[in-house]
Amino acid sequence: MSSISKFPEIIPGTLAAIGITVLSQFAVLGERAVTGFELLDGLVIAIILGTLCHTMFGLRPSLKPGVAFSSKILLELAIVLLGASISVATVADAGSRMIFVVAGTVLLSLAISYCICRLLGLHDQLATLVACGNSICGNSAIVAAAPVIGARSDDIAASIAFTAALGIVVVLGLPPLFSASHLSKWQYGVLAGMTVYAVPQVLAATAPIGVASVQIATLVKLMRVLMLGPVVLLLRLKNGNDRASRPSLTHLVPWFIVGFFAMMLLRSFDLIPATILNLAKAGSSYLTIVSMAALGLSVNMRTVFASGGRVLLAGILSMCALTCLSLGGLWILHAN
Repeated sequence: MSSISKFPEIIPGTLAAIGITVLSQFAVLGERAVTGFELLDGLVIAIILGTLCHTMFGLRPSLKPGVAFSSKILLELAIVLLGASISVATVADAGSRMIFVVAGTVLLSLAISYCICRLLGLHDQLATLVACGNSICGNSAIVAAAPVIGARSDDIAASIAFTAALGIVVVLGLPPLFSASHLSKWQYGVLAGMTVYAVPQVLAATAPIGVASVQIATLVKLMRVLMLGPVVLLLRLKNGNDRASRPSLTHLVPWFIVGFFAMMLLRSFDLIPATILNLAKAGSSYLTIVSMAALGLSVNMRTVFASGGRVLLAGILSMCALTCLSLGGLWILHAN
């Protein structure tokens, strides 16, 4: 009954987040009309708009319950729906060596990126978010890891903002690299899938090269996304081990992680109808954008800029490390 009685309290803040989401989608449409593709996705635009609104106008107390609900509960639901976009069979088709290379690159990149962040003075939670965003799948990894480690809104906003900026730089810089290098279209696709953060950005980086690059890059990117579940579970184990007493199963494995794997298994056994699958994909995308708009509404830009220089440097060095690891993975695959 208490949850039902609190329902009216979340309406204003949730509607505010939805309103910002709508504005971000119009901005994406304008971006596509001008550039032909999506450099800055709706999620990033939503968090920027939300942050600007808070910085310029503040956040009214009546909006806070809905903003908190949208940034947490809707985000967790989006993570569950994200599992429906991944199939175990899709990953298995690439072969065991490809799976090994992608998984090894992600794990090594996580460790190296985290160490870089800590050496630059970033605290544990922010270092974890930057490492996850850089190594797995950018914004999606950040928003998935955030509730598990109890990250602050300012840390989430800072890591997403600079991850998004670096993602754009990578998208713009990769196609000229293909022309200047001796990589085949297949090799370039693997490199793009290993280094580019978001799926739309993978398409933008590989479409000018050819269909073969798009296909392998998308597959590699999905394999990186598949690492999201195990990594988040490991973070939960690490977070639980910090407790004085042994954590309960519900604390150890949050409901949205269970839901993520359940949806992935349902997809793998073709138990999700095509119509429902499309709705799940769209639902995950839009719920994530709404939650990020709400996250932006809870952030003051001044706090983000306070640690921005170190976060940006950590992101740049982490991206360099990921690129080197990806080139090493290409060498292993070529040696086969």
